[in-house]
Amino acid sequence: MALISPNSFLLPLSSQTRRHIPECRTSVIIKPSPLAISHSLWRVSSREFRCFSQRQSTEQLEQVTEPLENKESTQQLERLFSNLNQATMKHEPGSVTSSIFLVAGTTVGAGILAIPAVTQDAGFLASAVTCICCWIYMVVTGLLVAEVNVNTMCELGSGGVSLVSMAMRTLGKLGVQVACWSYLFIHYALLVAYVARSSEILTNSLGIPLWESAALFSFIFGGICYFGSQRIIGAVNGFLVFGILVSFTSLVVVASGNLEWSSLLEAHVEAIPQSIPIIALAFVYQNVVPVLCTNLEGDLPKVRTAIVYGTAIPLILFLIWDAVILGTIPTLDANSTGVADPLQQLRSTNGIVGPIVEVFSFLAIGTSYIGFVLGLSDFISDLLKLPTGQNKPLPYLLTLLPPLVLALLDPEIFIKALDFAGTYGVLVLFGVLPAAMSWSERYSSETQTLNLPTLVPGGKVTLSFVTGGALLVIFSEILKDILHLQGQV
Repeated sequence: MALISPNSFLLPLSSQTRRHIPECRTSVIIKPSPLAISHSLWRVSSREFRCFSQRQSTEQLEQVTEPLENKESTQQLERLFSNLNQATMKHEPGSVTSSIFLVAGTTVGAGILAIPAVTQDAGFLASAVTCICCWIYMVVTGLLVAEVNVNTMCELGSGGVSLVSMAMRTLGKLGVQVACWSYLFIHYALLVAYVARSSEILTNSLGIPLWESAALFSFIFGGICYFGSQRIIGAVNGFLVFGILVSFTSLVVVASGNLEWSSLLEAHVEAIPQSIPIIALAFVYQNVVPVLCTNLEGDLPKVRTAIVYGTAIPLILFLIWDAVILGTIPTLDANSTGVADPLQQLRSTNGIVGPIVEVFSFLAIGTSYIGFVLGLSDFISDLLKLPTGQNKPLPYLLTLLPPLVLALLDPEIFIKALDFAGTYGVLVLFGVLPAAMSWSERYSSETQTLNLPTLVPGGKVTLSFVTGGALLVIFSEILKDILHLQGQV
């Protein structure tokens, strides 16, 4: 039996899995899929148990499963495995609603606070189109990650696989190196940003030293991730997302009193490229997709629903937020030097907005922090080859302590790292890499894959568009940085 995640079991999937488990496999079955017996992937139920040794013939296997196969021949594959409560042995399927909250909470983070600052030059109309395009792009890349993740679980016969296993299976050692360094850098940079900003909020609100605020935030939210079950984490995320919606609504009501509707029609297309990296960074959620696939038992339709709806909520929030801020703050002089923070201007003109912004910021950071801690700790566990399905303290210590130390040593470091992560790291890790892994999985003869349905249509055209779009932004930013350095010389 292959342990999948906390209290879940996966059926034998491939010849590779059978080589690793030579004796007897316990399967919880309803019917076999139309796939070949050597790559059988079966739906699971808590009612019927069969144990097949490696020496049993294919004919014996078919005799056992033939009645069930005839009975349910028209049904489609729903999930890869079942999450079972080891105490009660009852099926505990992952909640789609909790998964939507997890994606939405991970997406709504500190990035939303920076969107008005980077889109004010482009205007609301142009930035709204950019946000929608970036949302579609990031949904596609997230679905590609989910598709490769589910196929990797099938091939390896284990759940909880992260980008390391996915990249090794599809792209080899080079892909693993790119994935590891990009993933670690982006996650640590964003966690530093979250700890630094949240500690500043707590210090201003509670009047305690900065180091106490940072430690309090890290250990409370980190403890929820380590000790909490799926249901507890989902409930906490749901509460935080509800608080975000309430504070966001209050902020919109208070700040929209001076909204100038005519200013929302402004569009300066030439200023769009400079806002793409930060907007793409604001839509990052792909780090929790492996956790999502495991929680939802590899059920692809549920995974698709969680990703689409989970990212649609932040999209709506981003658009309303950008409209209220840009429609309220007077347009900056095009000839002025320096970038003014629209939120700071808004605080200076309306004293009520300040506390609401602080509450909204803290809740948004809290939801993102939980998602990034879960994703990074799972990634480190896979990197260290620790047993899946068990919460070990080492991955969480390596996840929580470095951002805490860096945020305390130099609060300014996260700003530089965040800018670099949004410009290069995000588009490499969650743009180029998912398309490359999917291309290898679909079209490379070296990659063994099951005939599971694809989540992203369009074939090579879609994958080429995803890769080309990311590389275009990356190289344009590199060229801009080179020209900027030459201008300084």
